[in-house]
Amino acid sequence: MSDTENRGLPQNLILEHRKRLSISGVEAVDSFDESFVRMRTALGDLLVRGEGLHVELLSVETGDALITGRVDELSYEDTVERRGLWERLFG
Repeated sequence: MSDTENRGLPQNLILEHRKRLSISGVEAVDSFDESFVRMRTALGDLLVRGEGLHVELLSVETGDALITGRVDELSYEDTVERRGLWERLFG
């Protein structure tokens, strides 16, 4: 499966006035504090940086999350697929 194919829930990001971030396609929130939120999605780990960040809503059933506060940065980290030795050699 290529990186451009959708591997899970549909992913949408809506940022309103840098103060309210609505996200769909969230699988889990790994860590957060007032300046940083790391979420796991099918497209990779989504990192949100800012000030006064609060996770107002998180529903793993629907994959929806709502973050409030001042959003300064959104970035993705690609998740590395872990493969066995034989798969790397012959895959």
